Amino acid sequence: MTKEELKQKTVSAISLGCDKNKVDLEKMLGRIKEYGLQIVEEPEEADIVIVNTCAFIRPAQEEAIMNILSMEKLKNEQRIEKVIVTGCFPERNYNSMKENFPTIDAFLRLNENDNIVGTIEKLYGLEPSKPIKKYERVLTNSPSYAYLKIADGCDNVCSYCTIPRIRGRYKSYPMEDLVDEAKNLVSRGVKEIILVAQDPTRYGEDLYKENCLIKLCEKLCKIKGLDRIRLHYAYPEKVSDELLSYIAKNEKMCKYLDIPLQHIDNDILKSMRRKLDEKDTKELIEKIKSNYPEIALRSTFIVGYPGESKAQFKKLCDFVQETKFDYAGFFPYSREPNTASFFMKKQVPEFIKRRRLKKITKIQNDIVTEKAKEKIGQTVEVLVDSFDPQTGEYMGHSKKMSPLVDFNVKFVDNGNVKCYTYVKVKIYDFDGSDYKGEIV
Repeated sequence: MTKEELKQKTVSAISLGCDKNKVDLEKMLGRIKEYGLQIVEEPEEADIVIVNTCAFIRPAQEEAIMNILSMEKLKNEQRIEKVIVTGCFPERNYNSMKENFPTIDAFLRLNENDNIVGTIEKLYGLEPSKPIKKYERVLTNSPSYAYLKIADGCDNVCSYCTIPRIRGRYKSYPMEDLVDEAKNLVSRGVKEIILVAQDPTRYGEDLYKENCLIKLCEKLCKIKGLDRIRLHYAYPEKVSDELLSYIAKNEKMCKYLDIPLQHIDNDILKSMRRKLDEKDTKELIEKIKSNYPEIALRSTFIVGYPGESKAQFKKLCDFVQETKFDYAGFFPYSREPNTASFFMKKQVPEFIKRRRLKKITKIQNDIVTEKAKEKIGQTVEVLVDSFDPQTGEYMGHSKKMSPLVDFNVKFVDNGNVKCYTYVKVKIYDFDGSDYKGEIV
């Protein structure tokens, strides 16, 4: 086979895990497209399938295994030719995966992502090309928004987290490269950029010896055609008055902040190796609500952490009830090997984790329902992300709603709507998962 013959092959990808993992896949697909291979949506229609995996917690690994087995089945049925597994799962379990999935053609460690084209060439008996330097990311979501990964790895060593072992130490990407990437995305129609990293609020401290998150945002704000900048995963100890003021005053910054708090009990927070205690956490939330009420708050919490008592769980429930976050996600503790919490005594039984998860989720759902009633009758500016021809509905999100993780706004066309543009929508209903509205 020649390289020109290889370029007649088709590639599909399965994207699993977080938005940071998604960016890695989009860059791999960009290199593949630049090389000349055709990208198709459905794995069943492809010659080569990439399964980009997550391995953060056990459920993510189980999802990865299920997808790998499905692709193995297609290969054994000779419906696809090659299967390549990428992402955090091979990085975390490289040797065992090679043993357990002998028919998979290649497992790529994270530092091999740049050589995805060379890997494909080798699978077809060709001499690997040099890594492709210039390419455009292939967006795997609505082109109205895109994620900008500003750093990789993490230095926080939380007791339950596997990321430092998988992704390594914190590494900021050069500011000029990020600005160039953002400009390219905007030139292709992207209206909103979501800044992501394991800890974006530490951006620049390793590379420039000072915190440069606001400096980066200022440079991004100067990009013509970029309307919105959203910040995800702001670690609480780094949410300063300067950052809050910048978000509140800058027109392009979405009035939205995702702050993963994980718990509120002092003993649990200390065991988790979190930086803020209960007092500091409550003071931060109160400051945001009092001084910056326009900023919508999202957070995430872990239930069933080792040693979590009934009283400690109740304290967490009371905190969620009192705080009334605009959005919140809850996850049962996952006992992961090679983490400090794996070796802790008093592991909470699974059935108690499930029961606690159900209880605290209901508390937040009731809060969300009450907050939704307050939005009935309000008019919001919606960035239109997609159209469903089966229902005839458009779907989009406002500045205070992050796509994929929060609610959407759904509405029916009035004859003038176009995807990836803005419309004014008056909200008239909430069905528990999405807002319903009509165009003003």
